[in-house]
Amino acid sequence: MIHFHIFTWVVGIILFLIAAVMANGSKGRKIVHMSSRLFYVLILVSGFMLFMNSSSLDPALYGVKFLLGLVTIGLMEMVLVRSSKEKNVTTLWIFFFIFLFATMFLGFKLPMGITWFA
Repeated sequence: MIHFHIFTWVVGIILFLIAAVMANGSKGRKIVHMSSRLFYVLILVSGFMLFMNSSSLDPALYGVKFLLGLVTIGLMEMVLVRSSKEKNVTTLWIFFFIFLFATMFLGFKLPMGITWFA
Protein backbone atom coordinates (compact mmCIF):
# COMPACT_ATOMS: atom_id res chain seq x y z
CA MET A 1 0.00 0.00 0.00
CA ILE A 2 2.85 2.39 0.72
CA HIS A 3 4.17 2.00 -2.84
CA PHE A 4 0.77 2.93 -4.24
CA HIS A 5 0.67 5.98 -1.99
CA ILE A 6 4.14 7.10 -3.08
CA PHE A 7 3.19 6.53 -6.74
CA THR A 8 0.05 8.63 -6.39
CA TRP A 9 1.74 11.61 -4.76
CA VAL A 10 4.61 11.56 -7.25
CA VAL A 11 2.19 11.54 -10.20
CA GLY A 12 -0.03 14.08 -8.45
CA ILE A 13 2.85 16.52 -7.95
CA ILE A 14 4.01 16.05 -11.56
CA LEU A 15 0.49 16.73 -12.87
CA PHE A 16 0.18 19.74 -10.58
CA LEU A 17 3.45 21.22 -11.84
CA ILE A 18 2.49 20.58 -15.47
CA ALA A 19 -0.88 22.28 -14.95
CA ALA A 20 0.80 25.18 -13.18
CA VAL A 21 3.10 26.00 -16.10
CA MET A 22 0.47 25.60 -18.84
CA ALA A 23 -1.21 28.65 -20.34
CA ASN A 24 -4.29 29.96 -18.53
CA GLY A 25 -7.59 29.12 -20.16
CA SER A 26 -6.21 26.36 -22.38
CA LYS A 27 -8.17 23.16 -22.74
CA GLY A 28 -5.07 21.10 -21.93
CA ARG A 29 -4.65 22.86 -18.60
CA LYS A 30 -8.24 22.07 -17.67
CA ILE A 31 -7.73 18.38 -18.54
CA VAL A 32 -4.47 18.15 -16.57
CA HIS A 33 -6.09 19.99 -13.65
CA MET A 34 -8.96 17.49 -13.57
CA SER A 35 -6.48 14.60 -13.76
CA SER A 36 -4.55 16.07 -10.85
CA ARG A 37 -7.79 16.27 -8.86
CA LEU A 38 -8.30 12.55 -9.46
CA PHE A 39 -4.85 11.90 -8.06
CA TYR A 40 -5.60 14.14 -5.05
CA VAL A 41 -8.48 11.81 -4.22
CA LEU A 42 -6.25 8.74 -4.67
CA ILE A 43 -3.60 10.34 -2.45
CA LEU A 44 -6.19 11.01 0.26
CA VAL A 45 -7.69 7.51 0.07
CA SER A 46 -4.33 5.72 0.15
CA GLY A 47 -3.05 8.06 2.87
CA PHE A 48 -6.15 7.43 4.98
CA MET A 49 -5.72 3.67 4.56
CA LEU A 50 -2.07 3.93 5.61
CA PHE A 51 -3.12 6.10 8.55
CA MET A 52 -5.66 3.51 9.71
CA ASN A 53 -3.17 0.65 9.33
CA SER A 54 -0.25 2.33 11.07
CA SER A 55 -1.78 4.73 13.58
CA SER A 56 -1.07 2.25 16.35
CA LEU A 57 2.69 2.81 15.85
CA ASP A 58 2.66 6.54 16.62
CA PRO A 59 -0.83 8.03 16.34
CA ALA A 60 0.13 11.65 17.01
CA LEU A 61 2.83 11.88 14.36
CA TYR A 62 0.77 10.00 11.79
CA GLY A 63 -2.12 12.37 12.51
CA VAL A 64 0.14 15.40 12.05
CA LYS A 65 1.41 13.96 8.77
CA PHE A 66 -2.15 13.36 7.60
CA LEU A 67 -3.05 16.98 8.38
CA LEU A 68 0.09 18.26 6.65
CA GLY A 69 -0.86 16.20 3.60
CA LEU A 70 -4.36 17.69 3.58
CA VAL A 71 -2.95 21.21 3.76
CA THR A 72 -0.46 20.45 0.98
CA ILE A 73 -3.20 19.18 -1.33
CA GLY A 74 -5.33 22.20 -0.45
CA LEU A 75 -2.48 24.53 -1.34
CA MET A 76 -1.94 22.72 -4.64
CA GLU A 77 -5.58 23.26 -5.55
CA MET A 78 -5.54 26.90 -4.42
CA VAL A 79 -2.47 27.64 -6.55
CA LEU A 80 -4.14 26.24 -9.66
CA VAL A 81 -7.52 27.89 -9.10
CA ARG A 82 -6.13 31.30 -8.14
CA SER A 83 -3.64 31.29 -11.01
CA SER A 84 -6.45 30.48 -13.46
CA LYS A 85 -8.25 33.58 -12.12
CA GLU A 86 -4.95 35.47 -12.64
CA LYS A 87 -4.58 36.39 -8.98
CA ASN A 88 -1.27 36.59 -7.13
CA VAL A 89 -0.08 33.14 -6.03
CA THR A 90 3.48 33.85 -4.86
CA THR A 91 2.62 33.41 -1.18
CA LEU A 92 0.73 30.19 -1.93
CA TRP A 93 3.74 28.80 -3.81
CA ILE A 94 5.98 29.52 -0.83
CA PHE A 95 3.56 27.87 1.59
CA PHE A 96 3.14 24.93 -0.82
CA PHE A 97 6.87 24.20 -0.88
CA ILE A 98 7.18 24.60 2.90
CA PHE A 99 4.28 22.22 3.58
CA LEU A 100 5.42 19.78 0.88
CA PHE A 101 8.88 19.62 2.46
CA ALA A 102 7.42 19.20 5.96
CA THR A 103 5.02 16.47 4.80
CA MET A 104 7.72 14.53 2.95
CA PHE A 105 10.24 14.94 5.77
CA LEU A 106 7.79 13.66 8.36
CA GLY A 107 6.64 10.85 6.06
CA PHE A 108 10.19 9.63 5.58
CA LYS A 109 11.01 9.94 9.31
CA LEU A 110 8.04 7.87 10.48
CA PRO A 111 8.53 4.12 11.13
CA MET A 112 7.08 3.12 7.74
CA GLY A 113 9.29 5.66 5.93
CA ILE A 114 12.58 5.20 4.14
CA THR A 115 15.86 5.10 6.04
CA TRP A 116 18.15 7.12 3.81
CA PHE A 117 21.48 7.00 5.63
CA ALA A 118 21.36 3.79 7.64
